[in-house]
Amino acid sequence: MPEMPEVETVRRTLRPLVVGKTIDHVDIWYDKVITGDPETFKRELKGKTFTAVDRYAKFLLFRLGDLTVVSHLRMEGKYHLTTWDAPVDKHEHLQFAFTDGSSLRYADVRKFGRLQLVETGTEFQVTGLKNLGVEANSPEFSLDYFEKGLKKRSMNIKSLLMSQTLVAGLGNIYVDEVLWQSQINPLTPANELTKDQVKCLHSAINETIEEATKYGGTTVHSFLNAEGESGHYQEKLKVYGKEGQPCPRCGEDFVKIKISGRGTTYCLHCQKRV
Repeated sequence: MPEMPEVETVRRTLRPLVVGKTIDHVDIWYDKVITGDPETFKRELKGKTFTAVDRYAKFLLFRLGDLTVVSHLRMEGKYHLTTWDAPVDKHEHLQFAFTDGSSLRYADVRKFGRLQLVETGTEFQVTGLKNLGVEANSPEFSLDYFEKGLKKRSMNIKSLLMSQTLVAGLGNIYVDEVLWQSQINPLTPANELTKDQVKCLHSAINETIEEATKYGGTTVHSFLNAEGESGHYQEKLKVYGKEGQPCPRCGEDFVKIKISGRGTTYCLHCQKRV
């Protein structure tokens, strides 16, 4: 699933492709891609102009004046620019057809992604954004906020970071990476982390999100930006996907376990329970 660096990369590549373009009409080839009524979605967007492409955590926010389309890519969602009359691929589910003859299409092999049309300003009340914590690498994600939030939660730190409720934007790849960097066992209850561990983890989260974004995100399976390009941060990964390989810090082989149903790779020697 695209995480915050990947979605930010998509946002940056989408913005010059669509901002300023006016929608002639919307075609929907798979109704379930829309949260809400597909006919209302099509009717309300006709004649609207893209004014900005924003992002919160893993969600894209297409701004069209008084309306916003909130888009969650989920596992395999992708956007690309083409033309109205280009043949429709079986994995393409929607297009914003612009007045200049171009179109922005949404493709999704797994069909898990969703788009929701809301009034601008209500997105944090009526969409999945309302359940998220503050963004990683944002002014709101202060060390004090992080420390206080961890003290209130007893679930293991891996599951807590994956839940998005305290800090939003990290998924399985980056959670494994930041826990390894901080030498924290993924099964450690969040409220048992020491002050030094919390400080180290806070820094690792911010630095990793920033660096991964600089490299255009991580392409492990199929992630592509809006220009069809892969990310490059996979070349920097230290632990994710490296079960059985030696830890670059101590030489112990990485092990992989399941935590809350998600594969979790870590070092038994470097990431011992305190």
